[in-house]
Amino acid sequence: MIATAVFPPSMLRATSAFLHMVQTALMAAGLILIVGLAGVHAGNSGFIEGLKSMLPKAALAALADSDDPADEAEAPAPVLSPRMRGALDYVSRRYRVSTEALAPIFATAQAAGKELHLDPLLIVAVIGVESGFNPFSQSSAGAQGLMQVIPRYHLDKLPEDVGTLPFFDPVTNIQVGAKVLKESIRRFGGLEDGLQQFGGALNDQERRYAARVLAEKQRLEQAALRLRANAA
Repeated sequence: MIATAVFPPSMLRATSAFLHMVQTALMAAGLILIVGLAGVHAGNSGFIEGLKSMLPKAALAALADSDDPADEAEAPAPVLSPRMRGALDYVSRRYRVSTEALAPIFATAQAAGKELHLDPLLIVAVIGVESGFNPFSQSSAGAQGLMQVIPRYHLDKLPEDVGTLPFFDPVTNIQVGAKVLKESIRRFGGLEDGLQQFGGALNDQERRYAARVLAEKQRLEQAALRLRANAA
């Protein structure tokens, strides 16, 4: 299912604080807190407390620290390469998501790509095809989040001290999903076959899933080149 995600300013402040003070994996706390705040505004003040109880202790500590406006002001924005910035601008326009909300997603894809020796634009292309940048997307088969990871198969890849909904945390989802993608490419001997396996379409002789992802990656590449040309 493809959905458009538009994130409020409160998420952006929480995300920056988490990235600066704890680790990128604590972004889940920001997302769940936003949903909880919606409940508070709707008159359900107990809703947010229930959501907080789902978070690990480290995430709750980060939330408490991030309440300090001075901390939020000092938190640096993620540093993206020029190539990733050009792709981010394209994704923002195509999927109607603010660049500020997308920046942590792109920063995580960039970091995961460097760690795993994967092209970060390939990770971003998979996100576009799988979820349309909707972090709460879930398929009928149970695949969750930005990269549509099926939890029961990949619990061993989760970092320690995560909450009860880790695959809806964009940062954790990308970190795990990128590892799954890397394993698929390695196990099945190449990019296209690896993509087909990742998309659950190994039996498709026409390799349509891989073609969709690679076409999306090509559009991202072209957007990055246009940004460089305009800057020059």
